[in-house]
Amino acid sequence: MKNACFILLFLLGPVLGHAQIYEIGVFGGGSNFIGDVGSTTFIAPKKIAVGGLVRWNRSPRHSYRASLIYTTMFGNDHLSSDPKREIRGYNFNARSLEVSAGIEFTFLDFDLHRRSFNFSPYLYTGVSLLNHPNFYYSNNRLISEKTRSNAYGIPIALGLKVTLTEHIIFGMEIAARYTFSDEIDGSVPDNEDLNFLKFGNFNNTDWYVFSGFTLTYTFGRNPCFCSY
Repeated sequence: MKNACFILLFLLGPVLGHAQIYEIGVFGGGSNFIGDVGSTTFIAPKKIAVGGLVRWNRSPRHSYRASLIYTTMFGNDHLSSDPKREIRGYNFNARSLEVSAGIEFTFLDFDLHRRSFNFSPYLYTGVSLLNHPNFYYSNNRLISEKTRSNAYGIPIALGLKVTLTEHIIFGMEIAARYTFSDEIDGSVPDNEDLNFLKFGNFNNTDWYVFSGFTLTYTFGRNPCFCSY
């Protein structure tokens, strides 16, 4: 948890120190998990996800962005369409905190110089880190390892943002996270001595998806858009 907060502060330092027009605001919506436990439906929010984000607008077509989102990773085999999972009956709730940073590209000019209405679809990608608890299953029981791990990943988001007023921007997005971890759902214990309890598809790692909205407030002096 401390590592995630440190990384966010490190990434935001240059933004807050040198920004021209930047944004600060909130994210609200839902999350769903895709892995070896529970449903494999790609967009099916099951738990509330809330957090904050900042953007540093570098040109009408791109901005740097960082976010911190809290949610509960959730999986329940009884919600799966796979008969084998329904019979197995595993489930978990894992309180998790994600920090993410990267770059956002707009399809249309989103020029905050203009006081007129702006809107544009956008893509976001970068890097993410999800801090989550470790656990495993034994004799159909979920057992906590009393430790936490970080799952690194790549966010892939598609959204739409519009200016509601001169200083208020509203956005909607669906953001998938491909991770390099297979431990989020307990299918691979963090303790290597328990590897005999592994299960699931070892060729695939875990995914999770955030679906929701953003509301940001813009401030700072008019941008001097740079060549990078």
